[in-house]
Amino acid sequence: MSGAATPGTEGNEPARQKRRYDSALRQERATRTRERIVAAGSELVHGFPVWDWRELTFRAVAEAAGVGERTVYRHFPTERALHGAVMRRLEEEAGVSYDGVGLDDIAGITERSFATLSSFAVPRFSAPDPEEPSLAAQDQRRRDALLGALAPHTADWSEEQRQMAAAILDVLWNVPSYERLMSKWGFDGARSTRAITWAMNLLTEAIREGHRPEEGPAEESPEAPGGG
Repeated sequence: MSGAATPGTEGNEPARQKRRYDSALRQERATRTRERIVAAGSELVHGFPVWDWRELTFRAVAEAAGVGERTVYRHFPTERALHGAVMRRLEEEAGVSYDGVGLDDIAGITERSFATLSSFAVPRFSAPDPEEPSLAAQDQRRRDALLGALAPHTADWSEEQRQMAAAILDVLWNVPSYERLMSKWGFDGARSTRAITWAMNLLTEAIREGHRPEEGPAEESPEAPGGG
């Protein structure tokens, strides 16, 4: 007479398969819900009349995604985490990545970044709160990427020289430079982009050829009180 099935034998295989199926189904649903939330956040940001991410709240995103606020909390424990995910989505939509950026990539990334600006409703991108965590984090990633792109070409430069070159590239890449060309010089978006990428290409070529910015004299330490 055959014995009854025991745990770990074939007798429980259908139950294990069902549990795996249920787990996979839950994971798939969770992935779709997260995608829905991030897409809703991206849509909200595109519609902002002012570049103020304080409006990207749990409640606003939940309403736009058609889910409850608790659902948003389950996927993003803080608004900072939510904002970060939405910012990364905007970068993906623009075809922008800061990973492994080389010197020859900078102008092209800048061009792609500027090309997406017309898809936003906001007329100007000056942030009411420039230290908003997601915006500050993006800014830091860009500066780190620029310094990383310069590193292979500036091994014999001082840190000051490297930072000066990266800083000028950052100024050119920054949206206020693009907006100034449009508002003060009357350029359209395409002409503004061409002007900025032209300057970037000149600068990156100068860096490759070893033309480094001039260093200033070292700052003197203030004299001690009573010094002669």
